[in-house]
Amino acid sequence: MQATNNILLIRPSSFAFNAGTAISNTFQIKLNESEEEIKQKKLAEFELFVQTLTANGVNVFVVDDTVLPEKPDAIFPNNWVSFHADGTVILYPMCAVNRQHERRQDIIDLLKKSFIVNNIIDLSKYESEHKYLEGTGSIIFDHVHKIAYACLSPRTDKALFIEVCTLLNYRPIYFYAYDNNGQEIYHTNVMMCIAEKFSAICLDSITNQAEKELVVQSLTQTGHQIVDISFEQMSNFAGNMLELKNKNNQSLLALSQSAYNSLTTTQKTEIEKYTELVPLTIKTIETIGGGSARCMIAEIFLQPIV
Repeated sequence: MQATNNILLIRPSSFAFNAGTAISNTFQIKLNESEEEIKQKKLAEFELFVQTLTANGVNVFVVDDTVLPEKPDAIFPNNWVSFHADGTVILYPMCAVNRQHERRQDIIDLLKKSFIVNNIIDLSKYESEHKYLEGTGSIIFDHVHKIAYACLSPRTDKALFIEVCTLLNYRPIYFYAYDNNGQEIYHTNVMMCIAEKFSAICLDSITNQAEKELVVQSLTQTGHQIVDISFEQMSNFAGNMLELKNKNNQSLLALSQSAYNSLTTTQKTEIEKYTELVPLTIKTIETIGGGSARCMIAEIFLQPIV
């Protein structure tokens, strides 16, 4: 299945502007507010995020970030771990040193109490070789058709991407994507979202015509309606959306209020043929963190223990 009802969220402890990731993440913006103001806003946004998804029938596992070591981006767990339906858990190599502390065995042990884990693949060893692949930030999985997409960047190593695809028996499709200033887009999941029946993607960001045609052909052949988003919509995180299922197996689309506001009426109508839009107010988190609704969610496809 493409979407799950079970997700992992990390309640932040030391969320802050991360200078180490801002080098490659042009979406991050430093706010001229006090640490206390930012702390109160981000916690309020996080709790409302949890409440909204829970109220919409999503099964949310919330784990508190540890106070030490300080981890400014712990709120984005999708970059260090992915949980797969066959019981595989993959741990990923992270580019910023202060993000490498986010990987936590205790979280996996906690989920083992509710879900079946058969195999843990730890790719963090590649950090010593300065090779990185940041989870479902780097990789967009089409689970139904066993295809994985990735825009290559300093945080998304081509060889590692292919290795993960080989391990999972997915077909790899890779390309380069750039923002409207010509800078490499740091994560695939800010320019591309794949749901079961549609894909929102900033096609203008793929400047190589052959690579663009390959992506469009693959999405078309797998029956996805393409919702083409602009650079401006991408900068408002319209590519950073995630399809989920509620407890009645109905489709929901988690997206930020900024992303929702940026979509045209026509685009919303196209998407609403397939899913219910669930806007989430996370302006402080996405501005400082440079990631949005999809980045905050680690999907759990593991099978529950009966």
